[in-house]
Amino acid sequence: MDISGIIELWGQAAKTALGFSWKAGWAFVLGYTVSAMIQAFVPKARLTPYLGDAGFKSLSLATLFGTISSSCSFAALATARALVLKGAHFVAAVAFMFASTNLVIELGILILIFLGWQFLAAEVIGGLLLIALSRLLIRLTYPKKWLQDAREKVEQESPPEEDDFDWRRRIKSKEGWRMVGATFAGEWGMVWEEILIGFTIAGVVAALVPEAFWKAIFLSDLASGGSAGFWIALENALLAPFVAAATFIGSMGNIPLATVLNASGVMFAGIMGFIYSDLMVPPLVMVNAKYYGWKVALYIAAVMYVVIVITALALHYGFALVGITPHSERKIQEVAQFALDYTFWMNLAAAALAGTMVWLKRQRSRHQDHHGHDHGHSSGGPGFKRLVAYAAMAFLAGGMICFWISKL
Repeated sequence: MDISGIIELWGQAAKTALGFSWKAGWAFVLGYTVSAMIQAFVPKARLTPYLGDAGFKSLSLATLFGTISSSCSFAALATARALVLKGAHFVAAVAFMFASTNLVIELGILILIFLGWQFLAAEVIGGLLLIALSRLLIRLTYPKKWLQDAREKVEQESPPEEDDFDWRRRIKSKEGWRMVGATFAGEWGMVWEEILIGFTIAGVVAALVPEAFWKAIFLSDLASGGSAGFWIALENALLAPFVAAATFIGSMGNIPLATVLNASGVMFAGIMGFIYSDLMVPPLVMVNAKYYGWKVALYIAAVMYVVIVITALALHYGFALVGITPHSERKIQEVAQFALDYTFWMNLAAAALAGTMVWLKRQRSRHQDHHGHDHGHSSGGPGFKRLVAYAAMAFLAGGMICFWISKL
């Protein structure tokens, strides 16, 4: 390939990645604003004392708790660890992790925009099925000694407890809304790197990886024409988590790449298996290993893998049974495009909303500084993920230069 071809491909990759970001911008702002309001005004401390067993009530509360929490995969793991510390059963902790990365509003909006309503319905139904199946599998295989050792490891540290509060009083106060702004900013602080990396990888894959590659590894040609059998669907479901693990992308960053897989003809079972596997990427398994030890971390990953495969197959055949299986009709160019349509006006409104959230956050910081609160500062270097995010920025900037050069 000559230099002009490289410049054209680089420009196309950057344009596609930025097009994905443009399409999803307002959804991120709206979703994280709603999430911040829920986190600020819902007294979650009242839920945690009821998560100590593997019963239906505990599982339901853990699911509710996850649904109203952050969609950041790393935050999901940290909060699950805090629940274990407070006495939550491991079944409840796993349910929380699945709910907080599959049933949150911001992820649902993103899936609706990029993939359509069938995938949104599958995400919700499948998220609940993941939780139910994980409960069953953990109870059947419960490694009591391992989990007891893990709990003792967690109990060596004690994070601060959340105070209870009157949500009616808080929602009417200035400080309550300042907390919303601060939580909004905190959410973005946790997820912007994985979102940037995920969207950049999706753009690169869409531009550089030919459809033939995905068709080959997911056996898409054999699946065409309605002749796909159980074994091809099973191969898709089994392979998808490994593809997700190879991307190192978290829950919010993998939807654009799922769109690429959808446009490349990957089966429904494979796409859902890919979306559900965000908690199995190597960095997150390593975080769990740090919290609980490697035995329990790999046990949790194994449980997740098995229930993800079963859920992906159940959705594949269940949706086919009722005739609502989504097909690969959305092209990348249709999703990742800049146009004077509803996205433009929604992004304008989102920019104003984000500005308001940042202003509220600054108001809270000034108020706390005035009262002598110590915010604390992180120490150490930027970390590997931060460096990768900076590299993604440089790639996108250079790519847009290449795009304009290729148009000359």
